[in-house]
Amino acid sequence: MMRVVFGIIAGIAIATSPVFGYLPDSTQLKPKPVFGKEAKIVSYILDNNHYRKIHFNDSLSSVILDSYVQNLDNSKTYFTAQDIASFERYRYELDDLTKKENVDPAYEIYGVFKNRFDERMKYVMDHLVNQDFDYTIDEYYETDREKEPWCKTEAELNEVWRKIVKSQALSLKLAGKGTPEIKKTLAERYDRLIKSYTKDVNTEDIFSIYMNTITEAYDPHTNYFSPAAADRFKQSISLSLEGIGARLQTDNDYTKVVEVLPGGPAEKSKLIAPNDRIIAVGQGDDGEMVDVIGWRIDDVVKLIKGPKGTKVRLSILPAETGVTGKPKEIELVRDKIKLEDQQAKKDIIHYNKNGKDLKLGVITLPSFYMDFEAYQKGDPNYNSTTRDVQKLIKQLQAENVDGMVLDLRNNGGGSLAEAIDLTGLFIKNGPVVQVKSSANRIEVGSDDDPDMVYAGPLVVLTNRFSASASEIFAGAIQDYNRGVVVGESTYGKGTVQTVIDLHQFINDPKNEVGQLKLTFQKFYRVTGSSTQHKGVTPDIKLPSALDSDQFGESSSPSALPWDEIRGTLYQKTPVINDKILAGLNKSHTDRLKTDKQLTRLVDETEDMRKSMKDTRLSLNEANRKKEMEEAEKKTASRKLSGTITDSDTPRVSNLNEMEDEYLREGLFILGDLITTKIG
Repeated sequence: MMRVVFGIIAGIAIATSPVFGYLPDSTQLKPKPVFGKEAKIVSYILDNNHYRKIHFNDSLSSVILDSYVQNLDNSKTYFTAQDIASFERYRYELDDLTKKENVDPAYEIYGVFKNRFDERMKYVMDHLVNQDFDYTIDEYYETDREKEPWCKTEAELNEVWRKIVKSQALSLKLAGKGTPEIKKTLAERYDRLIKSYTKDVNTEDIFSIYMNTITEAYDPHTNYFSPAAADRFKQSISLSLEGIGARLQTDNDYTKVVEVLPGGPAEKSKLIAPNDRIIAVGQGDDGEMVDVIGWRIDDVVKLIKGPKGTKVRLSILPAETGVTGKPKEIELVRDKIKLEDQQAKKDIIHYNKNGKDLKLGVITLPSFYMDFEAYQKGDPNYNSTTRDVQKLIKQLQAENVDGMVLDLRNNGGGSLAEAIDLTGLFIKNGPVVQVKSSANRIEVGSDDDPDMVYAGPLVVLTNRFSASASEIFAGAIQDYNRGVVVGESTYGKGTVQTVIDLHQFINDPKNEVGQLKLTFQKFYRVTGSSTQHKGVTPDIKLPSALDSDQFGESSSPSALPWDEIRGTLYQKTPVINDKILAGLNKSHTDRLKTDKQLTRLVDETEDMRKSMKDTRLSLNEANRKKEMEEAEKKTASRKLSGTITDSDTPRVSNLNEMEDEYLREGLFILGDLITTKIG
């Protein structure tokens, strides 16, 4: 979900009157007249074309008001309970005002927020950054304040803020900084934060936040792009962004990695993973590490992005140790994400099973790609997922592999046509996916080629970050009984978006207008089951630290629901049946009891689950230090759904030497499948 959050660092209110009176700011940002026109057009398009068929009415207005307040102050540490009560006058009015081209409430509410922000920052700079804290007191700070009530009094806010600054100071102390350096760092941190709000927040920013609050009330993949954001979106689609290759979002005080893009520097380095938190950024070999805790996401991105070939250093809190872990500094070289870096790759793994030497092929597929430009130019050698995988299959067949694993972990999707064509390599022919439009029209995407490139034993490996086209392929392989899906349940993104340029509705020569990314279709498997929310449930589940309510489509309250339509006719293969799956699951269960690597993975996964759910930070130095040391001990060889690796060495050729436990177990299951079929 796109979450542009201003309320990133909590603060303390200074009463401007005995009841926290709001003093209007003469410099308050105002909306441009064109914004009202855009808002009206966007609401009209959403009401008439969004898949969900809901309308911007009083009920949705209420949801949007709450979401907008949360987007500004998601930590509940700027607004007061009285402020929230004052916004009630807009609860059932936003729909009517938007249709009248009036977006003033967004700016009025932001104006209150900005005043509260200024009050908090003044208190921080005057009273807290130079404070000497007592780290022997046994107390905690809860970093997840979503369920906390809004503060009613200045004393309540002061207490929340005291704990936040104390926690930050303690982190710096445990990183080896002395008291003068801690105070200097905190002062610089908040000075930068104040300047970012003073200089960088403009009227377009406020409108973008408000419009995204409206669009995301329909579903998390429907977004408004300002003209600048539209340009960035075009760059990301063409893979021409220069940076580290990671998608980021704000998570309370931190900047969190949401996705590591295939083929980018982050993915190649194996040093950063989804759910890592970035706390500082440095330029080059020896540039100052700039503390970014509490920064706006756009400002963090500006620091991280840069020209190809330049270095950036990141201080991160690894996902597996959580907020209580010790920071780790990594170095990445910025680069462009190239199509060839996303291409499928192959390996051969040797495995001696019961005295029989097996050769197991592994095809790693980072995304469903196609070089449309080369295809349109008539280049016969254009790159595409299906063409590349077909070449790799034939190469593996020439080397007489006994079976194959198709690794779709962290594959976020891509071309639907490629997902259909790729499925066709493994089945004779037939339907692969159903696509239902907002007008209730259903189209069937089918493989019409009766040739099957590979008919042997097949395992498809998935994790929580396998999404969209990956889910269509994995679901089809499962529905046709063509292979065994192994790993975690997938992301659950079963929707399709299109981008609408608002210029076609608004002719304003003086002002640029943005774009709307709109959800207008939904995916269904050939059985009629949607991939939305539920994703694809593996035939054999591997240990997972990731809960669906925290990671994936189900983590968004506005996500479209799961549902079913009528299934389409298709012919299952006799390759996989319930008896075979029962045998494979039994063998996997037996290994859970006896295989040391697998049993260790189970223990480590459970530890990671606990770490990621632990949102309390001890403010006692001895306790915090102990927590950090314990977290460090548990990270020696952890892997989060196979997304974290601990070296840059190439994949080994011997199964027994493999450190990627998820792939290792997938290959064991493939070995079981091969011997089952032979028997």
